[in-house]
Amino acid sequence: MLVPVPRQRTGSPLAAEPVTDTAGGGDLTLLVIEDDPAGTFTVPELLDAVGTRIRIRTARNLTEAERLLTDDVHCILVDLALALPGRGRGDDEADELSVLRHVLELAPRHAVLALATDADAERAAEAVRVGAQDFLLRDEIDGRLLSRIIRYAVERKRADSAQVKLAESRLRAQENARLERGLLPTPLLQGSDLRFAARYRPGRSRALLGGDFYDTVRTPDGTVHAMIGDVCGHGPDEAALGVELRIAWRALTFAGLCGDELLSTLQQVLEHERESEEIFATLCTVDIAPDGRRAGLCLAGHPSPLIVRRDRPARLLPYENSGPALGLLPRARWPRRQVELGGAWSLMMYTDGLIEGRISPGGDRLGQDGMVEMINRKLTEGLRGERLLESAVAEVRELNGGELTDDVAVLLLDRTEHAEKRDRARRSGRTRA
Repeated sequence: MLVPVPRQRTGSPLAAEPVTDTAGGGDLTLLVIEDDPAGTFTVPELLDAVGTRIRIRTARNLTEAERLLTDDVHCILVDLALALPGRGRGDDEADELSVLRHVLELAPRHAVLALATDADAERAAEAVRVGAQDFLLRDEIDGRLLSRIIRYAVERKRADSAQVKLAESRLRAQENARLERGLLPTPLLQGSDLRFAARYRPGRSRALLGGDFYDTVRTPDGTVHAMIGDVCGHGPDEAALGVELRIAWRALTFAGLCGDELLSTLQQVLEHERESEEIFATLCTVDIAPDGRRAGLCLAGHPSPLIVRRDRPARLLPYENSGPALGLLPRARWPRRQVELGGAWSLMMYTDGLIEGRISPGGDRLGQDGMVEMINRKLTEGLRGERLLESAVAEVRELNGGELTDDVAVLLLDRTEHAEKRDRARRSGRTRA
């Protein structure tokens, strides 16, 4: 089949170069926009030697082009001498590429070629800088060149689009990371003798934030309040709800709420913010007295904290008579239990992601007893603070045989012997006075 060539009406056969199947099964559709009375393209379809077709649609102006531009069009060939609707060929001197710009705006996902005469070669090169994938000169068009340049334009447009999507994806990931980092808590413990450490590992792939949440603040009366919680589920909605509950907890704590009153209010927040009545959250709160020797403990369906006292092995704090998870029962109550901490101690709060990892091919889980045993072993090895948490989370992951599917949050508060001695000295000074 022949393709007519301007000023050479004999035409030349389409080259035997195959159109690659990367352009949608091999066939390509070309939309030609020109008003050349001679009719540069006079056939509806070109066929190469191996049977690959280039279907040709022609439009005499942009209005027709817009009607013919469908998703199955792979490439557009636009005559740079074409005028915008309502304007003549000589009216666009202020912007010689106005038609091309209009086509690029009209078809941002399509490959675009510029068609020009030899005298307009400089303008054709400028068209590529503006956004066209390539240009063709009328006097140089033949079947072989046309086939090759269409394929090149389509693949270049696809590569450019993929690069833009990749850049957008990276930018979006960076923005999400900055947002999630900003949503992670900053402990407010100024003026406290307690040392703070935490480890956080979301279950979602490539995420910084999961449904687990925690926070620690010191109120003006010297009480240190700590909290850790877990929203059921692992998606972005659960992560957002966890952040809302954490911020609400901080605000309510500074407002003076504690124990059952605080948890009841948090349940109202949860009920208003959750997307489904099936969503619930577990929570553990601890309020440590200013002298650091005792604390109030509230559990809402959450695992009990682990305490390590001087010269004693780690053990779980009492967890009898704990209340249900937030969002399960409309008029639930959460009793606050008073616990003695002692002079020097470490208090570890955690979510169930730490204890529900697998420890055997048969599916056995670590559990709270296994966690206590693991922590005691690491304490015997001399691990404390950040190193203790880092080693514990790493071992749980190793026992699981790879990444944990659940979110993991661990929070550690330490009151050292030095802090105990300093407090004892202060009390002794007040007694002498």
